[in-house]
Amino acid sequence: MNSWGIRALALLLVVASYWGAYQHGRSVERAEAATASAQRDSGDRLAEVLGERSAREEEQRRVQAQEEARAHAQEERTTADAGVAGADAAGQRMRNEAANLAATVSCPGTDTAAVARGQAATRAAMVLSDLLARADERSGELAKAYDRARIAGEQCEREYDSLLQVSAGIR
Repeated sequence: MNSWGIRALALLLVVASYWGAYQHGRSVERAEAATASAQRDSGDRLAEVLGERSAREEEQRRVQAQEEARAHAQEERTTADAGVAGADAAGQRMRNEAANLAATVSCPGTDTAAVARGQAATRAAMVLSDLLARADERSGELAKAYDRARIAGEQCEREYDSLLQVSAGIR
């Protein structure tokens, strides 16, 4: 083999060794990049899972706060309904007594003027009894509507406050 052939072969071997070293470096670099990418992806998945868990816990806290507010409002409605039932019973007794009073107002006697006055007093007592019954019934309706509106407003306020507290992490 001549000197050009040996030089060409040596040059070819040097180029081949550089090429091999270059390819080895690229494969090491790719492996390192793949490892870094896998670690980054794993970290991203972990962050995503933790974020979802945190969001679920937040939602559960909010739902629990709303359920507590609803339960409290239901207790208040039950208490208000019991009060309404007691007030209705008292109002009915008062109306019955007023009707009995109106029925018993009369002036017995033979004097026609006294009888006329007694009939007028009876009519007046019956009108007042009817007015009293209507006013009592209407005031009961208004009280019931007020209680419902107040309880609903307080429930809304409690739910809103609890959502603010949960969002702020106070709870």
